Amino acid sequence: MSVARVTEISSTSPTSFDDAVAKGIERASKTLRNMASAWVKEQTVKIEGGKVVEYRVNLMVTFVLDD
Repeated sequence: MSVARVTEISSTSPTSFDDAVAKGIERASKTLRNMASAWVKEQTVKIEGGKVVEYRVNLMVTFVLDD
């Protein structure tokens, strides 16, 4: 039997939502062990001067706890 935990992280990118997700997962993998999955909870953009300047995602990351 395994037990998992879900934690929420936020990540940003000046390029795209996909890039923000990838950067968030890459960074989380430096701290969290046994990551199993993630889902995008929320997507938002930062706007300046009528243009999108930053893509933001809130990710729910699932990881399996060590025994």
